[in-house]
Amino acid sequence: MSRLRALMRKEFNQIRRDKRMATSLIVPPTLQLLLFGFALDSTVSHLRLGVIDWSQTPESREMVSTLTESKSFRLGGSYASVRDLEAAISRGKLDAGIVVPYEFGRDLRRGTPVDVQILLNAANANTATIAQGYAEGVILSYNQTLAAEGIRPKIRAVSNAPPGSTGTVQTLTAFLFNPGLVNAWFIVTGTFGVLLVLNGSLLAATAMVKERERGTVEQLLMTPASTTDIVIAKMAPLFALLMVMAGLAICIMWIFFSVPVRGNLLLVASSAGLCILGGIGIGTFLATFTKSAQQAMLTAFFINPPLATLSGATTPVEAMPAWLQPVTWLNPIRHFTIIVRAVLMKGSGIEVLWPNFLALIAFTLVLVSLSIWRFRKQLG
Repeated sequence: MSRLRALMRKEFNQIRRDKRMATSLIVPPTLQLLLFGFALDSTVSHLRLGVIDWSQTPESREMVSTLTESKSFRLGGSYASVRDLEAAISRGKLDAGIVVPYEFGRDLRRGTPVDVQILLNAANANTATIAQGYAEGVILSYNQTLAAEGIRPKIRAVSNAPPGSTGTVQTLTAFLFNPGLVNAWFIVTGTFGVLLVLNGSLLAATAMVKERERGTVEQLLMTPASTTDIVIAKMAPLFALLMVMAGLAICIMWIFFSVPVRGNLLLVASSAGLCILGGIGIGTFLATFTKSAQQAMLTAFFINPPLATLSGATTPVEAMPAWLQPVTWLNPIRHFTIIVRAVLMKGSGIEVLWPNFLALIAFTLVLVSLSIWRFRKQLG
Protein backbone atom coordinates (compact mmCIF):
# COMPACT_ATOMS: atom_id res chain seq x y z
CA MET A 1 0.00 0.00 0.00
CA SER A 2 2.90 2.39 0.68
CA ARG A 3 4.22 1.79 -2.84
CA LEU A 4 0.76 2.31 -4.30
CA ARG A 5 0.24 5.54 -2.36
CA ALA A 6 3.59 6.85 -3.57
CA LEU A 7 2.73 6.08 -7.18
CA MET A 8 -0.71 7.67 -6.86
CA ARG A 9 0.86 10.79 -5.33
CA LYS A 10 3.24 10.93 -8.28
CA GLU A 11 0.36 10.67 -10.77
CA PHE A 12 -1.65 13.40 -9.04
CA ASN A 13 1.41 15.68 -9.07
CA GLN A 14 1.92 14.96 -12.75
CA ILE A 15 -1.69 15.83 -13.62
CA ARG A 16 -1.46 18.98 -11.50
CA ARG A 17 1.54 20.06 -13.56
CA ASP A 18 -0.29 19.19 -16.79
CA LYS A 19 -2.99 21.88 -16.58
CA ARG A 20 -4.28 21.14 -20.06
CA MET A 21 -5.29 17.61 -19.07
CA ALA A 22 -7.00 18.79 -15.89
CA THR A 23 -8.86 21.44 -17.91
CA SER A 24 -9.88 18.93 -20.57
CA LEU A 25 -11.42 16.74 -17.87
CA ILE A 26 -13.78 19.49 -16.70
CA VAL A 27 -14.40 22.23 -19.29
CA PRO A 28 -15.16 20.30 -22.54
CA PRO A 29 -17.61 17.82 -20.92
CA THR A 30 -19.45 20.70 -19.25
CA LEU A 31 -19.78 22.61 -22.52
CA GLN A 32 -20.77 19.43 -24.39
CA LEU A 33 -23.51 18.61 -21.89
CA LEU A 34 -24.93 22.13 -22.15
CA LEU A 35 -24.65 22.16 -25.95
CA PHE A 36 -26.27 18.73 -26.41
CA GLY A 37 -29.02 19.56 -23.94
CA PHE A 38 -29.99 22.74 -25.75
CA ALA A 39 -29.24 21.72 -29.36
CA LEU A 40 -30.31 18.06 -29.56
CA ASP A 41 -33.99 18.84 -29.07
CA SER A 42 -36.53 17.30 -31.44
CA THR A 43 -39.25 19.72 -30.31
CA VAL A 44 -40.20 22.11 -33.11
CA SER A 45 -42.30 25.24 -32.79
CA HIS A 46 -43.63 28.15 -34.84
CA LEU A 47 -43.91 26.14 -38.04
CA ARG A 48 -44.89 28.30 -41.02
CA LEU A 49 -48.47 27.43 -41.97
CA GLY A 50 -50.04 28.30 -45.31
CA VAL A 51 -53.84 28.59 -45.39
CA ILE A 52 -56.45 28.03 -48.08
CA ASP A 53 -59.82 29.07 -46.65
CA TRP A 54 -62.50 28.43 -49.25
CA SER A 55 -65.23 28.61 -46.63
CA GLN A 56 -64.62 32.18 -45.39
CA THR A 57 -66.98 31.71 -42.46
CA PRO A 58 -66.58 32.64 -38.78
CA GLU A 59 -66.06 28.95 -37.99
CA SER A 60 -63.23 28.52 -40.50
CA ARG A 61 -61.54 31.75 -39.45
CA GLU A 62 -61.76 30.69 -35.81
CA MET A 63 -60.12 27.33 -36.57
CA VAL A 64 -57.30 28.97 -38.53
CA SER A 65 -56.86 31.48 -35.71
CA THR A 66 -56.67 28.61 -33.18
CA LEU A 67 -53.90 26.99 -35.24
CA THR A 68 -51.82 30.11 -35.82
CA GLU A 69 -52.17 31.49 -32.29
CA SER A 70 -50.69 28.34 -30.77
CA LYS A 71 -46.93 28.00 -30.26
CA SER A 72 -46.88 25.21 -32.82
CA PHE A 73 -47.72 27.25 -35.93
CA ARG A 74 -47.53 30.78 -37.23
CA LEU A 75 -49.33 32.18 -40.25
CA GLY A 76 -47.13 31.94 -43.32
CA GLY A 77 -49.62 33.34 -45.81
CA SER A 78 -52.99 32.78 -47.47
CA TYR A 79 -53.29 31.11 -50.86
CA ALA A 80 -55.98 30.78 -53.50
CA SER A 81 -55.15 27.34 -54.91
CA VAL A 82 -53.65 24.08 -53.77
CA ARG A 83 -51.04 24.32 -56.53
CA ASP A 84 -49.73 27.62 -55.14
CA LEU A 85 -49.70 26.19 -51.62
CA GLU A 86 -47.75 23.09 -52.70
CA ALA A 87 -45.29 25.27 -54.63
CA ALA A 88 -44.65 27.39 -51.52
CA ILE A 89 -44.01 24.24 -49.47
CA SER A 90 -41.73 22.90 -52.20
CA ARG A 91 -39.66 26.11 -52.25
CA GLY A 92 -39.24 25.97 -48.47
CA LYS A 93 -41.33 29.05 -47.73
CA LEU A 94 -43.80 26.98 -45.71
CA ASP A 95 -43.54 23.96 -43.44
CA ALA A 96 -47.20 22.95 -43.63
CA GLY A 97 -50.51 23.91 -45.19
CA ILE A 98 -54.20 23.53 -44.42
CA VAL A 99 -57.11 23.43 -46.88
CA VAL A 100 -60.57 24.34 -45.54
CA PRO A 101 -63.41 23.22 -47.88
CA TYR A 102 -66.32 25.41 -49.09
CA GLU A 103 -68.96 23.66 -47.01
CA PHE A 104 -66.98 23.82 -43.75
CA GLY A 105 -69.25 26.22 -41.83
CA ARG A 106 -72.49 24.74 -43.20
CA ASP A 107 -71.55 21.14 -42.38
CA LEU A 108 -70.44 22.12 -38.89
CA ARG A 109 -73.79 23.67 -38.11
CA ARG A 110 -75.56 20.61 -39.51
CA GLY A 111 -73.41 18.27 -37.42
CA THR A 112 -72.09 16.32 -40.40
CA PRO A 113 -68.42 15.26 -40.60
CA VAL A 114 -66.01 17.76 -42.15
CA ASP A 115 -62.72 16.75 -43.75
CA VAL A 116 -59.84 19.22 -43.44
CA GLN A 117 -56.75 18.52 -45.52
CA ILE A 118 -53.33 19.10 -43.98
CA LEU A 119 -50.26 19.23 -46.23
CA LEU A 120 -46.87 18.58 -44.64
CA ASN A 121 -43.32 18.89 -45.94
CA ALA A 122 -42.07 15.36 -45.26
CA ALA A 123 -38.51 15.94 -46.51
CA ASN A 124 -37.75 15.94 -42.79
CA ALA A 125 -39.83 12.99 -41.62
CA ASN A 126 -39.34 13.80 -37.93
CA THR A 127 -40.60 17.37 -38.32
CA ALA A 128 -43.54 16.20 -40.44
CA THR A 129 -44.59 13.64 -37.82
CA ILE A 130 -44.38 16.20 -35.04
CA ALA A 131 -46.32 18.77 -37.10
CA GLN A 132 -49.05 16.20 -37.76
CA GLY A 133 -49.40 15.58 -34.03
CA TYR A 134 -49.51 19.33 -33.37
CA ALA A 135 -52.24 19.89 -35.96
CA GLU A 136 -54.35 17.01 -34.70
CA GLY A 137 -54.00 18.25 -31.12
CA VAL A 138 -55.03 21.80 -32.02
CA ILE A 139 -58.04 20.56 -34.02
CA LEU A 140 -59.07 18.34 -31.11
CA SER A 141 -58.93 21.40 -28.86
CA TYR A 142 -61.03 23.34 -31.39
CA ASN A 143 -63.57 20.49 -31.42
CA GLN A 144 -63.91 20.81 -27.66
CA THR A 145 -64.38 24.56 -27.96
CA LEU A 146 -67.22 24.11 -30.45
CA ALA A 147 -68.80 21.45 -28.26
CA ALA A 148 -68.85 23.93 -25.39
CA GLU A 149 -70.72 26.34 -27.66
CA GLY A 150 -73.43 23.78 -28.36
CA ILE A 151 -72.10 22.66 -31.77
CA ARG A 152 -71.45 18.94 -32.15
CA PRO A 153 -68.39 18.93 -34.45
CA LYS A 154 -66.85 16.02 -36.29
CA ILE A 155 -63.66 17.43 -37.78
CA ARG A 156 -60.98 15.00 -38.87
CA ALA A 157 -57.88 14.97 -41.04
CA VAL A 158 -58.47 13.39 -44.42
CA SER A 159 -56.45 10.21 -43.89
CA ASN A 160 -56.80 9.75 -40.14
CA ALA A 161 -60.39 8.54 -39.68
CA PRO A 162 -62.40 6.07 -41.75
CA PRO A 163 -65.31 7.67 -43.63
CA GLY A 164 -68.74 6.99 -42.26
CA SER A 165 -67.58 6.42 -38.69
CA THR A 166 -70.35 7.31 -36.28
CA GLY A 167 -68.78 6.65 -32.89
CA THR A 168 -66.36 8.94 -31.14
CA VAL A 169 -63.49 7.77 -28.95
CA GLN A 170 -61.80 10.29 -26.70
CA THR A 171 -58.53 9.69 -24.92
CA LEU A 172 -57.46 11.00 -21.54
CA THR A 173 -53.67 10.87 -21.44
CA ALA A 174 -51.50 11.17 -18.36
CA PHE A 175 -47.74 11.71 -18.86
CA LEU A 176 -45.89 9.98 -16.06
CA PHE A 177 -42.42 10.97 -14.79
CA ASN A 178 -42.15 13.85 -17.33
CA PRO A 179 -45.47 15.72 -17.27
CA GLY A 180 -44.16 18.64 -19.32
CA LEU A 181 -42.69 16.36 -22.03
CA VAL A 182 -39.30 18.07 -21.65
CA ASN A 183 -37.16 16.48 -24.34
CA ALA A 184 -33.94 17.81 -22.78
CA TRP A 185 -34.39 15.42 -19.84
CA PHE A 186 -33.97 12.48 -22.20
CA ILE A 187 -31.01 14.03 -24.01
CA VAL A 188 -28.88 15.16 -21.06
CA THR A 189 -29.36 11.97 -19.02
CA GLY A 190 -28.21 9.95 -22.04
CA THR A 191 -25.35 12.28 -22.96
CA PHE A 192 -24.13 12.00 -19.37
CA GLY A 193 -23.03 8.37 -19.80
CA VAL A 194 -21.59 8.98 -23.27
CA LEU A 195 -19.34 11.76 -21.94
CA LEU A 196 -18.10 9.64 -19.04
CA VAL A 197 -17.04 6.72 -21.25
CA LEU A 198 -15.67 8.84 -24.10
CA ASN A 199 -13.61 11.14 -21.89
CA GLY A 200 -12.44 8.27 -19.71
CA SER A 201 -11.23 6.21 -22.67
CA LEU A 202 -9.57 9.09 -24.54
CA LEU A 203 -7.79 10.53 -21.53
CA ALA A 204 -6.63 7.15 -20.23
CA ALA A 205 -5.28 6.16 -23.64
CA THR A 206 -3.52 9.49 -24.07
CA ALA A 207 -2.00 9.44 -20.57
CA MET A 208 -0.68 5.89 -20.98
CA VAL A 209 0.85 6.56 -24.38
CA LYS A 210 2.48 9.83 -23.27
CA GLU A 211 4.02 8.01 -20.32
CA ARG A 212 5.54 5.50 -22.70
CA GLU A 213 6.71 8.22 -25.10
CA ARG A 214 8.54 10.03 -22.29
CA GLY A 215 10.27 6.82 -21.27
CA THR A 216 9.13 7.06 -17.65
CA VAL A 217 7.43 3.65 -17.74
CA GLU A 218 10.85 2.01 -17.83
CA GLN A 219 11.86 4.08 -14.81
CA LEU A 220 8.78 2.93 -12.94
CA LEU A 221 9.68 -0.67 -13.69
CA MET A 222 12.95 -0.15 -11.82
CA THR A 223 10.98 0.55 -8.64
CA PRO A 224 9.65 -2.20 -6.33
CA ALA A 225 6.11 -1.49 -7.60
CA SER A 226 4.39 -4.17 -9.65
CA THR A 227 2.75 -3.56 -13.01
CA THR A 228 -0.67 -3.84 -11.36
CA ASP A 229 0.33 -1.08 -8.90
CA ILE A 230 1.46 1.08 -11.82
CA VAL A 231 -1.82 0.68 -13.74
CA ILE A 232 -4.00 1.25 -10.67
CA ALA A 233 -1.97 4.34 -9.73
CA LYS A 234 -2.41 5.78 -13.21
CA MET A 235 -6.15 5.09 -13.17
CA ALA A 236 -6.76 6.64 -9.74
CA PRO A 237 -6.29 10.38 -10.57
CA LEU A 238 -8.28 10.07 -13.79
CA PHE A 239 -11.07 8.35 -11.87
CA ALA A 240 -11.09 11.06 -9.19
CA LEU A 241 -11.23 13.93 -11.69
CA LEU A 242 -13.92 12.25 -13.78
CA MET A 243 -16.01 11.72 -10.64
CA VAL A 244 -15.75 15.47 -10.06
CA MET A 245 -16.94 15.94 -13.63
CA ALA A 246 -19.86 13.58 -12.97
CA GLY A 247 -20.92 15.58 -9.91
CA LEU A 248 -20.70 18.78 -11.94
CA ALA A 249 -22.80 17.21 -14.70
CA ILE A 250 -25.54 16.29 -12.22
CA CYS A 251 -25.59 19.89 -10.97
CA ILE A 252 -25.85 21.18 -14.55
CA MET A 253 -28.76 18.86 -15.31
CA TRP A 254 -30.54 20.00 -12.17
CA ILE A 255 -29.85 23.76 -12.49
CA PHE A 256 -30.04 24.40 -16.24
CA PHE A 257 -32.50 21.71 -17.37
CA SER A 258 -34.53 21.20 -14.16
CA VAL A 259 -34.06 17.43 -14.27
CA PRO A 260 -35.72 16.13 -11.09
CA VAL A 261 -33.87 14.10 -8.47
CA ARG A 262 -36.50 11.67 -7.22
CA GLY A 263 -34.23 8.80 -6.19
CA ASN A 264 -31.01 8.17 -4.30
CA LEU A 265 -28.04 10.06 -5.75
CA LEU A 266 -25.71 7.46 -4.25
CA LEU A 267 -26.99 4.99 -6.87
CA VAL A 268 -26.20 7.50 -9.63
CA ALA A 269 -22.72 8.16 -8.20
CA SER A 270 -21.89 4.46 -7.86
CA SER A 271 -23.09 3.68 -11.39
CA ALA A 272 -21.11 6.68 -12.69
CA GLY A 273 -17.99 5.30 -10.97
CA LEU A 274 -18.47 1.93 -12.66
CA CYS A 275 -19.03 3.62 -16.02
CA ILE A 276 -15.89 5.72 -15.60
CA LEU A 277 -13.79 2.67 -14.70
CA GLY A 278 -15.14 0.93 -17.79
CA GLY A 279 -14.15 3.89 -19.97
CA ILE A 280 -10.67 4.04 -18.40
CA GLY A 281 -10.32 0.30 -18.97
CA ILE A 282 -11.16 0.75 -22.66
CA GLY A 283 -8.60 3.56 -23.00
CA THR A 284 -5.87 1.64 -21.20
CA PHE A 285 -6.52 -1.43 -23.32
CA LEU A 286 -6.31 0.66 -26.52
CA ALA A 287 -3.07 2.27 -25.36
CA THR A 288 -1.34 -1.09 -25.37
CA PHE A 289 -1.96 -1.41 -29.12
CA THR A 290 -0.85 2.09 -30.15
CA LYS A 291 2.50 3.85 -30.31
CA SER A 292 1.49 7.52 -30.18
CA ALA A 293 -1.22 9.70 -28.67
CA GLN A 294 -2.60 10.57 -32.11
CA GLN A 295 -2.83 6.90 -33.02
CA ALA A 296 -4.60 6.16 -29.72
CA MET A 297 -7.20 8.87 -30.34
CA LEU A 298 -7.76 7.68 -33.90
CA THR A 299 -8.25 4.10 -32.72
CA ALA A 300 -10.72 5.28 -30.08
CA PHE A 301 -12.89 6.79 -32.82
CA PHE A 302 -13.54 3.30 -34.15
CA ILE A 303 -14.93 2.21 -30.77
CA ASN A 304 -16.54 5.23 -29.11
CA PRO A 305 -19.02 6.28 -31.85
CA PRO A 306 -20.62 2.80 -32.03
CA LEU A 307 -20.84 2.75 -28.23
CA ALA A 308 -22.59 6.13 -28.24
CA THR A 309 -24.90 5.26 -31.13
CA LEU A 310 -25.98 1.87 -29.77
CA SER A 311 -26.63 3.09 -26.22
CA GLY A 312 -30.09 4.61 -26.47
CA ALA A 313 -28.58 7.81 -25.10
CA THR A 314 -29.91 10.26 -27.69
CA THR A 315 -32.26 8.05 -29.75
CA PRO A 316 -34.66 5.44 -28.38
CA VAL A 317 -33.52 1.83 -28.66
CA GLU A 318 -37.07 0.98 -29.78
CA ALA A 319 -36.46 3.00 -32.95
CA MET A 320 -33.58 0.71 -33.97
CA PRO A 321 -34.09 -2.41 -36.14
CA ALA A 322 -35.32 -5.43 -34.21
CA TRP A 323 -32.16 -7.45 -34.97
CA LEU A 324 -29.94 -4.65 -33.61
CA GLN A 325 -31.75 -4.04 -30.33
CA PRO A 326 -30.34 -7.11 -28.47
CA VAL A 327 -26.80 -5.93 -29.31
CA THR A 328 -27.32 -2.78 -27.22
CA TRP A 329 -27.40 -4.87 -24.04
CA LEU A 330 -23.65 -5.45 -24.55
CA ASN A 331 -23.08 -1.71 -24.15
CA PRO A 332 -22.27 -0.37 -20.65
CA ILE A 333 -23.59 3.08 -21.59
CA ARG A 334 -27.08 1.66 -22.09
CA HIS A 335 -27.15 0.14 -18.60
CA PHE A 336 -25.85 3.38 -17.09
CA THR A 337 -28.45 5.43 -19.00
CA ILE A 338 -31.25 3.16 -17.74
CA ILE A 339 -30.02 3.59 -14.15
CA VAL A 340 -29.70 7.38 -14.35
CA ARG A 341 -33.13 7.92 -15.94
CA ALA A 342 -34.82 5.51 -13.56
CA VAL A 343 -33.25 7.01 -10.42
CA LEU A 344 -33.58 10.70 -11.32
CA MET A 345 -36.95 10.72 -13.11
CA LYS A 346 -38.77 7.73 -11.61
CA GLY A 347 -37.21 7.42 -8.16
CA SER A 348 -36.39 3.74 -8.71
CA GLY A 349 -34.18 1.85 -6.27
CA ILE A 350 -31.69 -0.98 -6.32
CA GLU A 351 -34.48 -3.55 -6.06
CA VAL A 352 -35.46 -2.63 -9.63
CA LEU A 353 -32.07 -1.73 -11.11
CA TRP A 354 -29.90 -4.55 -9.76
CA PRO A 355 -29.65 -6.35 -13.17
CA ASN A 356 -28.19 -3.19 -14.72
CA PHE A 357 -25.79 -2.76 -11.80
CA LEU A 358 -24.63 -6.35 -12.18
CA ALA A 359 -24.07 -5.79 -15.90
CA LEU A 360 -22.04 -2.63 -15.20
CA ILE A 361 -19.94 -4.44 -12.60
CA ALA A 362 -19.28 -7.29 -15.05
CA PHE A 363 -18.27 -4.89 -17.84
CA THR A 364 -16.00 -2.97 -15.48
CA LEU A 365 -14.25 -6.08 -14.14
CA VAL A 366 -13.70 -7.47 -17.63
CA LEU A 367 -12.42 -4.21 -19.15
CA VAL A 368 -10.12 -3.31 -16.23
CA SER A 369 -8.77 -6.87 -16.00
CA LEU A 370 -8.09 -6.97 -19.75
CA SER A 371 -6.31 -3.63 -19.62
CA ILE A 372 -4.10 -4.71 -16.69
CA TRP A 373 -3.34 -8.07 -18.34
CA ARG A 374 -2.49 -6.46 -21.66
CA PHE A 375 -0.35 -3.76 -20.01
CA ARG A 376 1.60 -6.34 -18.02
CA LYS A 377 2.10 -8.46 -21.13
CA GLN A 378 3.37 -5.47 -23.09
CA LEU A 379 5.81 -4.46 -20.36
CA GLY A 380 7.03 -8.04 -20.11
